[in-house]
Amino acid sequence: MVDEEADSMARKCLTYFGPSMQPRVMVGFRNEVRVDAGGHAQLTWLGSYQKSVRSERTWAACMKYVKSLKQRNVRIAFFSSTPQGGGVALMRHALIRFFRVVGVDCKWYVPKPKPEAFRITKTNHNILQGVADSKERLTEAQISTLQEWLCQNAQRFWTCEGGPLRPRSEGGADVVIIDDPQMPDLVPLAKQYDPSRPVIFRSHIQIRADLVDKKDNPTADVWDWLWNKVKSADVFISHPVREFVPGDVPIQKVGYMPATTDWLDGLNKNMDTYNSQYYIHEFNSECQKQLVNKLAFPLRPYIIQIARFDPSKGIPHVLESYAELRRTYMKNKDLKDIPQLVIVGHGAVDDPDSSWIYYQTIEALENKYKEIRSDVIVMRVGPTDQILNALLSNAKIALQLSTREGFEVKISEALHKFIPAIVTRVGGIGLQIADTKSGFLVEPGDVKTVARHLHSLLSDEEAYKTMSQYAGTHVSDEVGTVGNALCWAYLADTLSRGEEVLPNSQWINDMAMEKAGLPAKVTCREKKC
Repeated sequence: MVDEEADSMARKCLTYFGPSMQPRVMVGFRNEVRVDAGGHAQLTWLGSYQKSVRSERTWAACMKYVKSLKQRNVRIAFFSSTPQGGGVALMRHALIRFFRVVGVDCKWYVPKPKPEAFRITKTNHNILQGVADSKERLTEAQISTLQEWLCQNAQRFWTCEGGPLRPRSEGGADVVIIDDPQMPDLVPLAKQYDPSRPVIFRSHIQIRADLVDKKDNPTADVWDWLWNKVKSADVFISHPVREFVPGDVPIQKVGYMPATTDWLDGLNKNMDTYNSQYYIHEFNSECQKQLVNKLAFPLRPYIIQIARFDPSKGIPHVLESYAELRRTYMKNKDLKDIPQLVIVGHGAVDDPDSSWIYYQTIEALENKYKEIRSDVIVMRVGPTDQILNALLSNAKIALQLSTREGFEVKISEALHKFIPAIVTRVGGIGLQIADTKSGFLVEPGDVKTVARHLHSLLSDEEAYKTMSQYAGTHVSDEVGTVGNALCWAYLADTLSRGEEVLPNSQWINDMAMEKAGLPAKVTCREKKC
């Protein structure tokens, strides 16, 4: 009998893990994302979150709103396009995990994937950022495809009896958050079922407002379609860059929130030497399988960029900067003193561009950069956060040379690990770096300056140590899970009371702290995150 029970338990445990022995991403009833195997995997506890913040004021403010949400049984529903890969999914896994620990009723829903729809939404993403082919346009047929896809999902999972988009009087969510420009049709749908229910729309990409304002171009066309869908939202959340918000959006509705990361998850948690070496070995084994150059660490240092293989991530500039470093500063260096270059990432299931950008990078190495290709590692890794953690933790310098960018919190992740970063002055990236203190800010495409900064960090050990120390001790709570939860808890608590939230281009974190009676002494903007 005991043997049978043990066997049954073992089989049940195995259902929570995939072929690589990583926990499965689980999507359950009503297409709710079942974070951490629906709560069966206990990865964190309350005390670990409290220790992860630098300021007790952040924790106290967050707990104030959490207490109110719990007392009033407020139901929060997030909607985004995919449960895995990309920054939105990472942030939501972390947020749901935190809210479960503190007892807030918060759920996260995703639609059934449809490759045809993802191709359209990715093209729209590129058009809004101004990096798409000039011939790309959003057509009426594509609009119909997107609308049909979202309406089918809504009718099947979310607007039926007991669904999160039903009226609040019928058990629907008290606050609805559309966390993705890919799903704008849900904003009017949520209002249709419950006109007075608060709906928040979050725009997490760099929208070229300058192109939108010119009208009669692909960017303006996509924006017009998007804005007509989301203009009924009560609050418009944007990355903290005014230029990302087109003039159509009433300024009083606009609030700023940065992308965030979780200091306790597999991407960021501290690793001892044994575990770090294990995951570096796993990475090298995967490199060998794919016939890619292997990492020589710890025999040689390396420079790293971790990002999706995306047209806006500046990967050609990464290659060119490294080539310039080698040509100009390292001609006569011993091989052991020459750093390797690592370009890695794992993409979202809704990102069909990643393959052709990846092969474009390989082609550039084989044809344009033959002299350095033996020292460059280009890899798409699977959804094993610990591999990216080990790679970033052991890097000498981190790069983020995007040409267009929202916020890209990978920079803060590198700084948190005491890794100086060289990044481009685009989007919200500059808010995370204190130029010449925690890293260097450069203009997009300025590969000579990047190479010069790389050389200075590699050759001046004292300057490197000073910058590394500053980087690791000046990361704001605003880019962590607790800071993110503070913002959402404040919005949900205030809006669910029937109160109006008019940010008027303020940071939501500042508004939350002020209402909690704990105004921030030093803001993220002043200390550069």
